[in-house]
Amino acid sequence: MLDLDALTGEVARSLEAAADPRKAEEMAAYLKSDMPFRGVQKPARKPILRAVVDRHPPATAGEYRDAVNALWRMPHREEKYLALGYARHFDRYVGVGRVSLFRRLVREGAWWDLVDETAIHLIGRALAKQRVAVTPTVETMMEAPSLWERRTAIICQIGHREATDCGLLFAACTTHLDEGDFFIRKAIGWALREYAKTDEDAVRFYVAEHRERMSALSIREATKHFVPAS
Repeated sequence: MLDLDALTGEVARSLEAAADPRKAEEMAAYLKSDMPFRGVQKPARKPILRAVVDRHPPATAGEYRDAVNALWRMPHREEKYLALGYARHFDRYVGVGRVSLFRRLVREGAWWDLVDETAIHLIGRALAKQRVAVTPTVETMMEAPSLWERRTAIICQIGHREATDCGLLFAACTTHLDEGDFFIRKAIGWALREYAKTDEDAVRFYVAEHRERMSALSIREATKHFVPAS
C-alpha cells in the first residue's frame, strides 16, 4: 500500500534541502504569485521527481489519485509541479476515469504554468488515448465558468498533430473569439499555430473565415510561422 506520509515527507525534505530563498523570490515575482515558493527550479526538481516515482509508485488508480492529491495539497508551488509530474509519469492511469481530477487541478491551479501542463499533458493525453470518451468533457469545458477550463478546451490538443480533431479545435476557438481575456486570445493563437505545423491550409482558411472576429493577438500568433505565399 502506498504510504502517503512517506511520499509527502520525502518531497518536503528533498525540496527543503534544495531550497534557494533568492530564487524563490524571483520565481514568485515572475509568476506574479502569492503562493510560497521554495526556490527549486526545474533542473533541480527532476532528480526529486525521479526518486519519488521510483520509491512511491501507485499500485491502483485510487492510489494514483490519492498521491496526486496529497502532493497537490502541499503548500509550495514546486510541490504542485511535482504533483503534475507524478501524474504525467504514470501514464497508464491517465484516462477518462481521471479527467474529473484533472479538471479540478485546472480550476484550482488557475494560472498558466499549472493549467497548461495539466491541459496538454494530462487532459490532452487522456483525449488522445480515449477520444470518443473524453471529447464530451472537452466540449463541456468550452462553456465552463472557469476561464482556465475554457483555455484548456482550446489548447488540450497541442501536440496531437495528425490525430487532432480539427472540428473540435476549431469549435473551441470559435466559441471564444469574442472573449477579451488575454489568456484566451493567446490560447487561440497558440493552438492554431501549433496545428498549422500539421495542416497550414486548414488554419489559413480558418483565419480568413474568422478574421473579422479574431483579435490581433490571436491572428498574429496563429500566422506566425506561415510559409509566405509565392
